[in-house]
Amino acid sequence: MDKARETAMKVLYAVHENGAYANVALVEAFREARLDDLERRFATELVYGAVKAGDTLDWIIRQYTKRPLRKMAPYVRAVLRLGVFQLFFLDKIPPSAVCNESTELMKKYGHIGTARFVNAILRTATREPEKARIVEGKDKAAYLSLAMQHPVWLIRRWLRAFGREETERLCAFDNAPAVLSLRTNLLRTTREALMERLREEGAEVRPSEWTPEGVLCTGHGALDASQALRDGLFQVQDESSMQVAHVVAPKPGEFVLDMCSAPGGKTTHLAEMMGNKGRIVALDIYDTKLARVEENAKRLGISIIETKCLDAREAGHIFAGKADRVLLDAPCSGLGVLRRRPDARWRKSEEEIAHLPELQRELLESAACAVRPGGVVVYSTCTIEPAENEEMVRVFLASHEEFVQETAGEYLPLRPSKDDMVQFYPQRHGIDGFFIARFRRKEA
Repeated sequence: MDKARETAMKVLYAVHENGAYANVALVEAFREARLDDLERRFATELVYGAVKAGDTLDWIIRQYTKRPLRKMAPYVRAVLRLGVFQLFFLDKIPPSAVCNESTELMKKYGHIGTARFVNAILRTATREPEKARIVEGKDKAAYLSLAMQHPVWLIRRWLRAFGREETERLCAFDNAPAVLSLRTNLLRTTREALMERLREEGAEVRPSEWTPEGVLCTGHGALDASQALRDGLFQVQDESSMQVAHVVAPKPGEFVLDMCSAPGGKTTHLAEMMGNKGRIVALDIYDTKLARVEENAKRLGISIIETKCLDAREAGHIFAGKADRVLLDAPCSGLGVLRRRPDARWRKSEEEIAHLPELQRELLESAACAVRPGGVVVYSTCTIEPAENEEMVRVFLASHEEFVQETAGEYLPLRPSKDDMVQFYPQRHGIDGFFIARFRRKEA
């Protein structure tokens, strides 16, 4: 597993020193390193686990050295974080293997002095793990931040919103490995046929309990090697995200505007529900992201999607009153999908979140202008923040008498409800956090 550890260490270096995204850096590292499936899984576990542990790992390291992390060489920090994660968070790896492999890595990416330094810290941690025992004191948020590997500001926020028990369950959900969720391309196959095909490729699969086209996949190995993927039989998409197209409920032949479309999961889902008949205009502000939409559409055999590089705040003017349905999957804090984005929890701030509702309101105003009388607007986010969700809906309806809110819960495909607004909470529903609201513009 030394190759897997070296790959993981390089990714940790890229994330912490160069600001790379863990999932992107890991894919790039896999392209360079020739790892078998077992090594890939181990490297993924190391990277995602160590990145999620974040500040907690650094706190543990500080218990065994007086030297500040900022004064250590970058590769020393990367190797120590990787080693400490294995010692304190993985119970099936012999400590001797962790110490030895970390020392060898340090010899390769440092020198004999740094190798001895890393070896001494890890061996001391092996002998004296009690030094890093996290003890609860008066500040329960600070304790939970270390114990549950989330930033303290977010813990305080969730304690106010949910209380301690739910906060701990939410953190535990975020820390668990994310299940690979696939959406069957019903233009080309059925869910049952796709599952059989994936089993033939060596994957373990089961049907989603939330969507009729959803498939949960484990033991799949390298997904990019899947012939079923190359044949366009499925798209990777979260179960909660798949609910959105069902709430939009597009019909064949309609004109649908997807205002923030990249990378195209929901866009292609809409096209499939339309039987690839009609017109979808997919917007984004980056050409590179729109290229992903086009690649996915081509692979899935979809021809009705037109991409347009445009700030969605201008869409209301350009498409004024033309769209039958508008989907605004708005830029948001993403606090409902931290399980799938290991580095996100450490990159966000309360200040950043506070500014998001202003942008979301501007986008929703644009969506309102773009839809025709009698048409539908669906607003969705992948967060659990009330200011970006329920409060956004209330503000919108208070200033737009020409719209009525429809019962979004009625459109959920397998678990319909009478909820006007759909809010999935990870700790309550067992899937990623997502919010969906549906409005209809009154006939003129």
